Amino acid sequence: MTRELVALTPKDSLYEAEKLFKKHHIRHLPIVEDKKLVGVVSYSDLLKISYADVTEENDIEAVVYDMYTIPQLMAKSPVIVGPDATIKEVTETLSKVTFHSIPVVKDEELVGIVTTTDLLKYFIDQY
Repeated sequence: MTRELVALTPKDSLYEAEKLFKKHHIRHLPIVEDKKLVGVVSYSDLLKISYADVTEENDIEAVVYDMYTIPQLMAKSPVIVGPDATIKEVTETLSKVTFHSIPVVKDEELVGIVTTTDLLKYFIDQY
């Protein structure tokens, strides 16, 4: 589980989301209000609405990013686990769905996130 979280709020912009994805080399951003998880935005969500990375045209990025908000783009009811979830439980869940991260929540507060990359690193270390 990643404990040092990079997160956004619903009031942040898609420009900020893209900036954080690229700066931290991540693909999932939890969306929080007062430490409570309210959604998740993935880098692939941005790519679905934007041709910016394909064309490198800032004009297209500006038009598209100004049309949408974080709440419009985020997954509003993400699957979550508690900090006591086993690696097997998280792996089984991720193997059955189309998303690649599961936020970890304790007492309604976001405390971490598990991604497929985290799991791969764990399994490589075990080998």
